[in-house]
Amino acid sequence: MKTNLFFCLTFILGIGFTQAQSLPDNPEPGKCYVKCITKDEFKDVQETIEVYPAYNKLTVVPATYKTVEETVLVKEATKKFVYVPAVYETVDVSYIKKEGRTDLSINPATFGSNSRTFETYPKTSGWEYKETACDSPNKEDCVVACFVEYPAQFRDVSYTTLANDANTSNVPVAEIPTTYKKRVVKTPARMDQIDIPAEYKTIKRQVVATPASTRSVTVPAKMQTVTRTVLAKKGGITTWEEVDCGLLDANVLPIFYELASARITPASKKIIDETLLPLLKSKPVSIELMSHTDSRGNDDYNMSLSQQRANSVVNYLVSKGISRSRLTARGYGETRLVNRCSNGVECAESEHQKNRRTEFRVLGN
Repeated sequence: MKTNLFFCLTFILGIGFTQAQSLPDNPEPGKCYVKCITKDEFKDVQETIEVYPAYNKLTVVPATYKTVEETVLVKEATKKFVYVPAVYETVDVSYIKKEGRTDLSINPATFGSNSRTFETYPKTSGWEYKETACDSPNKEDCVVACFVEYPAQFRDVSYTTLANDANTSNVPVAEIPTTYKKRVVKTPARMDQIDIPAEYKTIKRQVVATPASTRSVTVPAKMQTVTRTVLAKKGGITTWEEVDCGLLDANVLPIFYELASARITPASKKIIDETLLPLLKSKPVSIELMSHTDSRGNDDYNMSLSQQRANSVVNYLVSKGISRSRLTARGYGETRLVNRCSNGVECAESEHQKNRRTEFRVLGN
């Protein structure tokens, strides 16, 4: 029952597909046509975000002092009496030996964290065609059109935020007091008086020349560039494209490789530029690139080497601006030799080289 239901659905979809996708108008006898479905076109956009903020970094410039000299009175002037001399006493006089100041203490900047979600690849949808088994000789009756939708892709980007910038706090430093000795008259002289001159002394003390300060250095913000892929142009089904019928079969490119190498030589690059690039740039067709090796060496190694050779041609075409979605790389190892030089058969190097080749053919999208 399920098999019959699937066959009916396939038949109905096949009829609708054939009616919706008509053959080329006014075809010419002997001409070949391929139906090209343009792919969705994407472009990369770059967005620069701040992942670490700018902030100020402070350093303290300490206070500086200078030494000054002052003349102070250490003994007052008095009068001396002949019979009764003056009586003195010594007292302590306070003065500031080192003035107080205010130092600065640095409170460094503090940070937080956050994150932001970016859409790195948009939601896409489109038609995909699959060929199913049926009894009709027309392959168009065996094609099923499926509408496929792919979800968008997202990426979380973390970044740092500035919570509090650097600042300073005042730290008071007390002054340093001291004293000096001073003799003063306790009892003045009597009777005959004699003038006694005052006595002075030079003292040194440190005073603040320049107060403490801060020096600010701005640390720049750190930025990060995020690359996002966005849909630039929606693809769809286009008209039929005329191609050379011979391009639908395998065509040997005169690209031959060195033994056990997948490197494309400058001469081979010139052949690709003159053969494949004009075709791919003039028509929106897709091509299959098929690479081969000679029979020498391990079979599994040759299969991997042939795939590398096909990939090398694809990568070169992509570097020339061709979309990778239009290129298919297939490696066949030594399974499709063009001459008698199979395992165990002695052949000249020129015969082996003919098997180290790359072929291409045009595919209908």
